[in-house]
Parts: sequence; structure tokens; C-alpha cells
Amino acid sequence: MHEWWRSAVIYQVYPRSYQDDNGDGVGDLSGITRRLPHIAELGVDCIWLSPIFASPQADMGYDVSDYVAVDPLFGDMGDFDALITAAHEQGLKVIVDQVLSHTSEQHEWFKQSRTSRDNDKADWYVWADPLPDGSPPTNWHSHFGGPAWEFDPQRGQYYLHNFLGSQPDLNFHNPGVIDAILETCKFWLDRGLDGFRLDTVNYYFHDQKLRSNPPAQAKPQVMATDLYGMQNNIYNKTRPENLAFLERLRALTDQYPDIMMVGEVGEMGHRSIEIMGEYTKGTARLHMAYSFAMLGPDFNAEHFRNCIEGFQRGAPDGHPYWSFSNHDVPRHVSRWAEDAVSNDAMARLTCAMLMAFEGTIGIYQGEELGQLETEMTFEELTDPPAIRFWPAVKGRDGCRTPMVWEKDAPNAGFSTGTPWLPVKPPQAAHAVDQQGPDGIFAFYKAMITWRKASPALSHGKTTFISLPEPLLAFTRSAPEETLTCMFNLSPNTQVLTIAGSAKIARAAHAELDGQTLTLLGNGFVYLSHTGDIGLVAD
Repeated sequence: MHEWWRSAVIYQVYPRSYQDDNGDGVGDLSGITRRLPHIAELGVDCIWLSPIFASPQADMGYDVSDYVAVDPLFGDMGDFDALITAAHEQGLKVIVDQVLSHTSEQHEWFKQSRTSRDNDKADWYVWADPLPDGSPPTNWHSHFGGPAWEFDPQRGQYYLHNFLGSQPDLNFHNPGVIDAILETCKFWLDRGLDGFRLDTVNYYFHDQKLRSNPPAQAKPQVMATDLYGMQNNIYNKTRPENLAFLERLRALTDQYPDIMMVGEVGEMGHRSIEIMGEYTKGTARLHMAYSFAMLGPDFNAEHFRNCIEGFQRGAPDGHPYWSFSNHDVPRHVSRWAEDAVSNDAMARLTCAMLMAFEGTIGIYQGEELGQLETEMTFEELTDPPAIRFWPAVKGRDGCRTPMVWEKDAPNAGFSTGTPWLPVKPPQAAHAVDQQGPDGIFAFYKAMITWRKASPALSHGKTTFISLPEPLLAFTRSAPEETLTCMFNLSPNTQVLTIAGSAKIARAAHAELDGQTLTLLGNGFVYLSHTGDIGLVAD
């Protein structure tokens, strides 16, 4: 059976910031539908929509108050159905962010749960008595600052929240919660959705004994909002019970044709790769996993190789989903700027790298334009942790500013009203109408087209080649084709000697003169060959 997602390129749309059609300054579903030709022209296979469900928007939709309703901010159910229909007509699949680990405090389930300790929903959230001194039940941290527990005077108990205090965690140890969650997922599958991106997929279950986490064994990671890294988070997430729930969810999706589930693994470093492997093992769990492993500051060959080889070892029958940017991290062209010859060169190099990776590839809106992180002032912020911890934390607003369509139009064509986040000249300069035949958009489009047409890149296996930093090199091999892919992850020229016969299939800032291969700063090359070749860095 053809599994469309295995070599797919998925395009993430942040609905608030894509296209505003009603002039209220916030993007909407009808705006996304109007801009579908842009996405289809790029050549991607699927759209991932960040949350569109009813929400008070305390965390920009990741605080759901009704799982089976479209938030009026984005439109209505008719707009959703129209988007699905139009996308399918253009050959695009659509998946939506499902935030199942927690709800908004405005959800009817939580409103009822907090009223007493013996109502029908009393055990639908994670409640616990204070310790004898009144302090929280465990030492668990919230990602958005402070303890992961909020005291509720109505019940005289604490409730668990891994994120904002207004985002209480559901109690997945209660079978009724699981049944209700599965029903909400079925609702969207019945409406024609092609799958889910499962937010914080390893946060569903907690330790029922409420044991405090031990200190981190490795060097602790400390950020202004996030003390998670100071603990070994073995009791508040990634619990073994998660796997049985994923199998229930997979059994549901398997009742529908061509459905795909990708889980966001909320973890950094090697542990994230281990969890990806565990959660995608076999055919009864997730179809694939989405990691933050490549969304951090590390930009070196060893890091990328460790991510990919770690997944190969940990999940030989699993499937990864790699991306460099999303709505939670600074845009990668800015994030890795110190290793760039120029922003343009970094945009092309990273596109070429992504398209060479084995697995499914993710692109975040604006990435195909070479978009940069927006510099925000405090007065412009909307992101709760940034507002709370400024200036130590810049927040996520800088990567969420609106999509730019026409450089000289009001708000770069995003909205006729005042946009919810500003559109600034450095971002407008990357507008779609400024791209041209040699622009970043044309480059992405060509690389996606080539990836789909290449047997080696679409389904070939990966074997790494050991070269010194800053050179990342590997071979992608399929019966029909073999390509050796090399990338210079620095602004400095690198020279290699090739043993064997090869020719350039595609390259930028690279030159092959006999047996000498020169990669200028941020240069890359795909070499086509039939026999083995050797590579030695000079």
C-alpha cells in the first residue's frame, strides 16, 4: 500500500499569520483557502494547520475550550469544510494540531471538574492535595515559569499544568477521558481531515504516585522560563502508559484510508531521538515523530549526523520527520546566522540539506521565502512567557509575524486592518512578489521537485561519510540511483579530493575540477556515481 507520508514534504501554516480576509488583523481559514495556490505551486504534499479550535487564545489556540468547534477568530465549520475541499482538489492533504494533553480552563470539562471532588468530571483532570505545609504535591516545573501546580480554592486542591496556569492537564488515567478524546478525533476524521499533528505527545500521562523528579544527571539546562532541564523528568512525562494510548489512537485512524499521525516529542538532545524511536516502532503506534532535535542552536555536522544515526539505531522500522523551523523557535536562517556567508546562502544550504534527509520533511511558512526572525519590542509582544520574563526571554512572536505577499502593499498584503503582530520592512523585503525566477521560493520549488523525482532522495537509504567539521556528508542509495551529498556548514572554503568517478548532479557554490572538489562557504554538492567513491578533506 502506498503511504503518501513517507517521503512527503509538509508545509506548516500558522493560521493567525497566514492571510487575513476579513480585515480584523488576524489570519483566517478563508484566507488560507485563497492562498492555497501558493502552497500547491511550491510542490508540497500536505498542510499542517496550527490549532483552529475554539479557545480563549491565552496560548494562541494551544488552550482548547471546545475540541469540536472552530474558533470564530478563524471562521466557522463551513470555512473549514471549504478549506478541506479546496486543498484536496489541489492534491494537498490537511492535518491539524491536536492538543490533547491539556485544555483551557474555560473548557466545560474543567469548569465542571473544579466545582467539587465528587462530580461526573471530578477525576478528568490531575488534582492533588497540598503537602502538609501547603506546598505543591511534587517538585515538577511548568514550562512557562514556576511550579507545574496551581492551587484552586474551590476544591482546596492543586491541579497540574505543564504550561500556563490556565492550561490544566487532563487525567489520561481515567478511561472516560480517553474515550472522550478519541471521540473528538473521530469527529474531524469524519469531516475529511487527513491526520493529526499531536502536540506534546509524550506529556499525556503522569506518575500516579506523584513522585518528585530527581535532579538532572547531565549538565542542567537553565532558561529564564524553563527549569525543566534541571530535573530528570521521569515522572511528569514520557510515562510507559503513553504507548497504550497511542495504540488506541492508531487503531482509530486505521479505520480510515490514508490517515497519518505525527507526534511532537517535547524533548531535546539524544533523549528525543530515543523517544521518537519508541513511539514509531512497529505499525501500531505513531506513523512518525516530530522532534525538536534540529530546532536548537547547534549547527555542526556531528549534531545532524547524531540525530539521524540515533534514529536509525533506535527505530530501524520507525519513521522520522525533520524540520529546522516552526512556530516555537527562532527562524533558522537567523538562528544560524553566525555560520552563514549571507542569509541567502544559509537559506539555500539548509533547504538543500533538508531535502537530502531521509524521512518526511517539514517547512514552516515563510521559510520558502528565506524569511528572517523579526526583532520585537516589549510593547509589541503577545507571547505570555516573553511578556513575563522580558528581556531575558525574547519569546516566540518573532517567528510568528505575518506572511508577506506584496512588499509595498499595506502590511505586505497580509491584512487591510492592523495586524496582530507587526509586519516590518526586513520581513516585507522577502515578500512573495519579490522572489523572482532566481529567488529562494524558486529554489525550494526546484529542490522539492527534484527530491520527488529522485529515487535516492525519495526512498534511498542513508550512509554517513566521516569527514572533519564543518563538512556533513552522506550517501543516499536506492537500486535506481546513488547520490553522495556534501554540505559545507561554515563560511570558509573547504577542499576535498575525490577517489573514483563522479559527476555533479546539483550544486551551489561548488566546483569539481578533475579529482578536486571545492566547496565555497555554505556550498553544497550532490554527486552522482555508480561505483564507490572516496572523499578526503585537504
